[in-house]
Amino acid sequence: MNGRALLQRLGQTVFILWVVTTLLFFMFRLMPGSPLAAYIDTSMTPEQQAILLHQFGLDQPLWKQYLLYLFNLAQGNLGVSFIYKEPVRTLLLAALPNTLLLTLTSLLIAYAFGTLAGAFLAARRGTWIETISLPAVLASRALPEFWLGMVLLAVFSFSFGLFPAGGATSPGASFPNALARYASLDFLRHLVLPALTLAIFLQGLPTLLMRSNMLEVMQEEFVVMSRIKGLSEWSIIIRHAARNALLPVATALALGIGSSLGGNVVVESVFSWPGLGKRLVEAVSASDYPLAQGAFMMIAAAQVVMNCVADVVYSALDPRVGQR
Repeated sequence: MNGRALLQRLGQTVFILWVVTTLLFFMFRLMPGSPLAAYIDTSMTPEQQAILLHQFGLDQPLWKQYLLYLFNLAQGNLGVSFIYKEPVRTLLLAALPNTLLLTLTSLLIAYAFGTLAGAFLAARRGTWIETISLPAVLASRALPEFWLGMVLLAVFSFSFGLFPAGGATSPGASFPNALARYASLDFLRHLVLPALTLAIFLQGLPTLLMRSNMLEVMQEEFVVMSRIKGLSEWSIIIRHAARNALLPVATALALGIGSSLGGNVVVESVFSWPGLGKRLVEAVSASDYPLAQGAFMMIAAAQVVMNCVADVVYSALDPRVGQR
């Protein structure tokens, strides 16, 4: 991707982010009822309620609220949570590392397994292994995440007691700093079940994608020439075919990071994992509009940015794309 194409793609990303933030603003402002319904106490007088509305700028015309919203957003100010009475940015940034660790761990497991499994199934096309494996992969992709999570909880937590049932750390656990917390055995034990749930659900895409790409690549001329040269079948698969089939899988991985951040809501709720998804569910349930709006915005921004990253990565891996 040349410099001009890159600037155009970045411009499109900025425009999409502006559209998303605008839609979120009007969606929450035009919903029935007062946005401070959960914040205003029933014992407040009309004068006190008016002061509170003025404090949050909700007594101004909608267009002024929108301009103030964009101005605050440009400064990184997402407002104050109605529930926690803390800045939304602080709450979301505290939850973001937990979501990122869960997402990246599950994606690493899913795509490492899926890439190898897809290449293996392509090499075993038409055998009984493929006949058994493909339906199993499709079934794992179709399983509801909440059901899969509850099954893993029932087996590995409630029945055998191998892993904790929820949360990110044990009650009362203390750590000197965040790095020590994330590197602790206690945190890793809490991470296993939610990461495994997501990995089982996500591995279907890279497995099927890698298998399909491998079957196409195995028909290319350079593979035929490698066979004529007398190279072993596994050498052809690993050193030549698999490397050329990885391009769409790498692109799907970049897209998967963005989509998984938003798709973790169900898993985080099942395992009480303190991430963005759990914050979002809490905010929506309690009508905490600033927190819900901020969480939606952060998740949408991650998806838009990772789409841009996927385009750049694809162009870097295949220069022909940037020349179209």
